[in-house]
Amino acid sequence: MNDFLFHHGTRESLKEQAQEGYAVVIPLGATEQHGPHLPVYTDTMIGEHIALEACRKAASSMKLLMTPILPVGCSQHHLAFGGTLSFSSSTYLLLLKELGESLIAGGFRKMIFLNAHGGNEALMHQAAQDLAVQHNIWSASASYWSLSREALNELNAQEMGMVPGHAGGFEASLIASLAPQLIQGGQDFIDGSKHLQRSWIHGGPPGSYVGKHRELTGLDGYTDSIQPMDGAKGASYLDVIIDATVHWLLQVDQWMNEGAKPTS
Repeated sequence: MNDFLFHHGTRESLKEQAQEGYAVVIPLGATEQHGPHLPVYTDTMIGEHIALEACRKAASSMKLLMTPILPVGCSQHHLAFGGTLSFSSSTYLLLLKELGESLIAGGFRKMIFLNAHGGNEALMHQAAQDLAVQHNIWSASASYWSLSREALNELNAQEMGMVPGHAGGFEASLIASLAPQLIQGGQDFIDGSKHLQRSWIHGGPPGSYVGKHRELTGLDGYTDSIQPMDGAKGASYLDVIIDATVHWLLQVDQWMNEGAKPTS
């Protein structure tokens, strides 16, 4: 049963769960160009799968609800390529904060943002911080690739190219696992996609940023070749991402519950 889904509840059941201290996971996706070969819903498809499976597992050990995934994010750097829906950064930050405040108005005091699109990340963290500053609540936020970095390294996911990159071998492998029929271009395109990888994209130490106008997602809207794409490996990547996400959710729940106890 999917009784952890926020949108399957009634107003009465949700008010009761808010009073019982349920945490609410808010998955974040995007609808944006992913080169000529991957669907524009790539980040949302990946993010929804991870969130659903991780929340399904975590819900057996913690009081958890999951909202519908937000399928449009901050994707301004993709607009020039077409096939993109986006909020501006200021609108997206406000949107996330108002989503949080609507949950607060409904009685919830624990909220967790779970992200699947790079352009959302900084704004998500800021929204989570702002909500905790302005309201007497707990908040947390993370992107799936940050939670699973160590596990993906152990699987040598870097052999696919940049992790997660944008529309390169790694994301193509995840889509090849979830919906291979949506990958376009055929074998000729795959074999010919020796796209020049921009080494500075997502490069540098954690917390740093380097960018160049019109090349934030690679020269033609994707960061690296999809030639190493492998659906079976994509499935294994998803498995470890889900496990890492479950571990984090349970850890966050423990921290929130311990922090709610009065100190002696």
